[in-house]
Amino acid sequence: MFRNVRFLRLNGDWPESEEAVSERLAKSGFRPCGPLTERSSGWVPIDADRSESLARRVNAADLIKLRSQSRVLPPAAINEELENRIEEYRARMNENPPPREKRRLKAETRDELLPKAMLKSDRILGYVDLKEKLLAIDAAQNATAERFLLHLRAPFDQVKFLPWGFNRPFGELLNKIFFGSAPGQFSLGRECRMQDPSDARAIVRCTDFDLTDSTIRQHVATGMRLTHLGIVYDNLLSFVLDEDGVLRKVKLLGADDDEADGQGDPLTRLDAEFVLMTGTLRHLVADMNKLLGGYPS
Repeated sequence: MFRNVRFLRLNGDWPESEEAVSERLAKSGFRPCGPLTERSSGWVPIDADRSESLARRVNAADLIKLRSQSRVLPPAAINEELENRIEEYRARMNENPPPREKRRLKAETRDELLPKAMLKSDRILGYVDLKEKLLAIDAAQNATAERFLLHLRAPFDQVKFLPWGFNRPFGELLNKIFFGSAPGQFSLGRECRMQDPSDARAIVRCTDFDLTDSTIRQHVATGMRLTHLGIVYDNLLSFVLDEDGVLRKVKLLGADDDEADGQGDPLTRLDAEFVLMTGTLRHLVADMNKLLGGYPS
């Protein structure tokens, strides 16, 4: 379901019902790209075959989905057609087009090619945890998360979304888990990334390694900084946590076995996985809160 999780703290009143959330999101509902529109984003139903609702509340959490559609118009296609038009100009005027005319030709070329460009869509899942007052976004990149937030702020302009963090840095937790001094529910995975504090280009990546090996631990013991660490939480969830608190490569352990049989109602399976995901992440956040000194006041 969620491949990545970026948390933000929610400050403000969130609607009390799924229907009220959907009604607010409808103000920024998805509309397809127009002929001259490069990108269009908006909210879409979680399961359009079953309901037009733009939110699905399960386990005191609202699951929402942003769709973005864009026209695929490679710069090389514009430049190739532009060269043809420049050649036509030279043949007609017996001179090279001045810079202003070149800019006009390029804009004209783009406007004529854009309506013919292919369309592609991507979808970003997120949810608001009403109990923990957290927003979770499935986004690996900052730019993707910012796009999600931009379109969420519009219908919820009275709600503030604040950075997620604790009184002590996430790096402290990475080191505790790496050296085996964290509580038992945090197990060491098989992936990490380290960086030399004096040289940002000096990076060591370990994938599918036994991280208890002394040669790997020696890197951190002698001064390299852990920036990413594979973690297994409570034998339920595996992920890579980075020093900014972003969870990557998130996987519910055992979930693949349930999906493989292909039986049951798809929406029921979605709800079941969402309940397991949100419940596990709540426990994870609570444990991290305790270990890292709570939220800043």
